[in-house]
Amino acid sequence: MAGALSVPAPLLRLDAVEVVYDGAILVLRGLSLSVPEGSIVALLGPNGAGKSTTLKAISGLLRGEGGKVTSGSIEFLGERIDGLPPEDLVRRGIFHVMEGRRVFEELTVEENLAMGGYTRHDRPGLRRDQARCYEYFPILGQRRRQLAGYLSGGEQQMLALGRALMARPRLILLDEPSLGVAPMVVEEIFRLLRRINEEEKTTLLLVEQNARVALAIAHHGYVIESGRMVLEGKAADLAGDKTVQDAYLGGGQQAGRRARTSLIS
Repeated sequence: MAGALSVPAPLLRLDAVEVVYDGAILVLRGLSLSVPEGSIVALLGPNGAGKSTTLKAISGLLRGEGGKVTSGSIEFLGERIDGLPPEDLVRRGIFHVMEGRRVFEELTVEENLAMGGYTRHDRPGLRRDQARCYEYFPILGQRRRQLAGYLSGGEQQMLALGRALMARPRLILLDEPSLGVAPMVVEEIFRLLRRINEEEKTTLLLVEQNARVALAIAHHGYVIESGRMVLEGKAADLAGDKTVQDAYLGGGQQAGRRARTSLIS
């Protein structure tokens, strides 16, 4: 219609994606979601729902685990990316911070950060971004010469995030950043995630079991069960939804089971 305002395409779009492992195990079942540029989107659900598989489908890491996108499409900046190798996706601006941090334990903090920028060739920019990482995470600056394997769980998570920032990504995929981290440090990490989103304009797609902290910083959220999308909405609305509260924000084990059943019925 003439004069109608055009809606910008999302930075990332998954359309009816199916993922199969080992040629037989269907994990994602027609999953669709979109991530607007500059936003924080939370992907919630119980263990085994397919959250980590979703991130691996986006970042190209399925193939190494016997997984494959068998149907649907994944688009980044309007272009199909499903099937591209991980190193190509990093160059396009996607960085995956995997569950369990996965730092290079035998390398120093400084060397780990340098590995994050391995696809870049602008040395002055790399130096500026390393200084920026130490501004976000001062403890890393204090321990820049220390081997990463001797850092605490929270410090390793900060290092994994700093390494991601060194790649100057458009989109960071975060898988369970609170896992194995002390509660007080979790609050600090999520505060920094919000700050990074606001100051660096970096888009975040966040998988997190701690739904309360995830929804506190997210703009939008999705809930998946058994590889299917069952609920979506603004993060504030999801945080106030009684079904979501019972299933993911407390309310007792039996209440959680009843709420999850209602989500997929």
